[in-house]
Amino acid sequence: MKNKIIALAASTALLYACGTAEQKTESMNPFFEPYETPFEVPPFDKIKNEHFAPALREGIKEHQKEIDKIANNTEVPTFENTIEAMEYSGELLSKVSRVFGNLNSANTNDELQAIAKEMSPELSAHSDNISLNSKLFERVKAVWESKDQLELNAEQHKLLENSYKSFIRNGANLNDADKDKLREINTKLSSLTLQFGQNLLAETNAFKLVIDREEDLSGLPEGLISSAADDAKAAGEEGKWLFTLQNPSVMPFLQYADNRELRKQIWEAYKNRSDQGNEFDNKAGLIEIANLRREKAQLLGYNTHADYVLEESMAKNADNVYKLLNQLWAPALAKAKVERDEMQALVKAEGNDFSIEPWDWRYYEEKLRKQKFDLDEQEIKPYFSLGKVQDGVFMVVKNLWGLTFTEIKDIPVYHADAKAYEVKEADGSHVGVLYMDFHPRASKRGGAWMTSYRSQKTENGERKAPVISIVCNFSRPTGNAPALLTFDEVTTFFHEFGHALHGLLSNVEYQSLAGTSVPRDFVELPSQVMENWATEPSVMKQYAFHYETGEVIPDDLIAKLTNSGTFGQGFGTTEYLAASLLDLDYHTRSENITSNATDFENASLEKIGLIDEIIPRYRSPYFQHIFAGGYSSGYYSYIWSGVLDTDAFQAFKETELFNQEKAQAFRKEILEKGGTEDPMKMYVNFRGAEPKIDALLKKRGLDQIPVQRNK
Repeated sequence: MKNKIIALAASTALLYACGTAEQKTESMNPFFEPYETPFEVPPFDKIKNEHFAPALREGIKEHQKEIDKIANNTEVPTFENTIEAMEYSGELLSKVSRVFGNLNSANTNDELQAIAKEMSPELSAHSDNISLNSKLFERVKAVWESKDQLELNAEQHKLLENSYKSFIRNGANLNDADKDKLREINTKLSSLTLQFGQNLLAETNAFKLVIDREEDLSGLPEGLISSAADDAKAAGEEGKWLFTLQNPSVMPFLQYADNRELRKQIWEAYKNRSDQGNEFDNKAGLIEIANLRREKAQLLGYNTHADYVLEESMAKNADNVYKLLNQLWAPALAKAKVERDEMQALVKAEGNDFSIEPWDWRYYEEKLRKQKFDLDEQEIKPYFSLGKVQDGVFMVVKNLWGLTFTEIKDIPVYHADAKAYEVKEADGSHVGVLYMDFHPRASKRGGAWMTSYRSQKTENGERKAPVISIVCNFSRPTGNAPALLTFDEVTTFFHEFGHALHGLLSNVEYQSLAGTSVPRDFVELPSQVMENWATEPSVMKQYAFHYETGEVIPDDLIAKLTNSGTFGQGFGTTEYLAASLLDLDYHTRSENITSNATDFENASLEKIGLIDEIIPRYRSPYFQHIFAGGYSSGYYSYIWSGVLDTDAFQAFKETELFNQEKAQAFRKEILEKGGTEDPMKMYVNFRGAEPKIDALLKKRGLDQIPVQRNK
């Protein structure tokens, strides 16, 4: 997901799923009873912090009993008594883990974070107790070796393959000494990655820029000023203005604030998160994470962590990833240099003699946008109220697949900001439940993501509907105005909704193969392809209405947006690629990193020639995607999927935007199938051929950029 972090998968949620209190209080713990709620969603109104530890420990205990029963079964190993039995085990642990992991990301507190630290080693040990169980592996191996005689269907074969590979990739073939070593590494990694995320949240929440002089607000949009006044009042600073490192605050401040020194101050705070030598510093921890991953990979027979991760991706190996990234790097950097020079000329034209710095980029880019295209983002925002954009998302999905969304009022929610919707097919049949939670708060980590409280599965021959959630950090309503979105936030909404559809429309037998349980570099296809509808003029005119007048967005404003579509793509693509290459540099090492994180990062950026005016989208100390979010060796996935999504959308552009045949093919071949088949096979089944990079280069305006070497 772009700038953000994508959605926590069940495996990641398990890592975060922890507890602290010892008392079990079975009669009062809502996890020990079936959910008596609409659509069996979690009873958030009854769940308390003290419920997690006993429920998780009971879940571990029950799961271990189930695993022992499978491992000690004296019958001949079969698909049903071994592979399916494992698939259906651990229901309580999964149920509790999902709730805890999601709350720890979207509505955390000090107690939950302490619970996570305490329980992380226990959960890591439990996971190892399964994957390193020799008797269990022997049964799995026996089924795998007899697969050709079993007459399995495609999905059953995929489940068997995943099960067998999971044991191999998690150390089943190691000797006892190496298994002990692997356990130690896994325990350390679970604690270190958890701490990384907690440190970053603390650092993000700690910074406050309080302005008490009205002249220092010069250039800032009225909505941002109003929001800052509300935040200041809530913080006990009434009559002042408070700005934070949450994206809806810091990014527009950098974009519009005339006060260059204040821009520098908030920029420095933003780029130095978890890099200040204090208790929340992540530099030493991230080096240890990278080195432990390298050690683990080599213990398992791989040369590097990237080799280990990419084996199960569409890319297959680091060479293929580097090839794609380097193919884009030269034209992206060349365009970024052109953008820099144009902004530098603007600085000079204003009578200033300073050189563009990182804290100037967004400010002068906005000025240049207005100069070149007569486009002011503040002119656009009134047409993108959150409610109308949501209507637009619903409209697109209804036109493509007939789905409808009805808000459910009498249902538990985990925070007052979250709303729940029942999703139905055109014929009224139930598809699933969708939670949406849009605004930033101190208890929520940054970015935007999709996750699930229950993945889809088939139970007793019937489809068990999923419970999906999307979590964002969009600007809040201010004064009499509703929440007004930037165009980037609009596309983020469509993006996350694409992930939600992947989860909601899943229609598989086995839960571990459902929805987004696909290779990391394929999971962004459903999300990124949805962004394309957001930017289509004919679609925009069906959801972009001025929040005060009700006027539809005028054609001339749409034309400005369209004409400026590739504006800033040098910067956007370059900062993204720099982060992707930094990720690979950390994880393609075959020896320990001995330098500190700052020196390592600087060397990586110097090697590719990143200009001083741009830093990576994520610097190492706050690169949560790769050090705490499951994207290690995989941050490239957004651009890899970008090749897929631009090519896939051509299927609609070449015919019609709501082509029912194409929509149903995309649903059948991709959205419904989850991880039941090879992703490239699924893509070719939909599109008819493998994708090419040409459409992506054109979309980003990089197809005709002259590349100047040695500059």
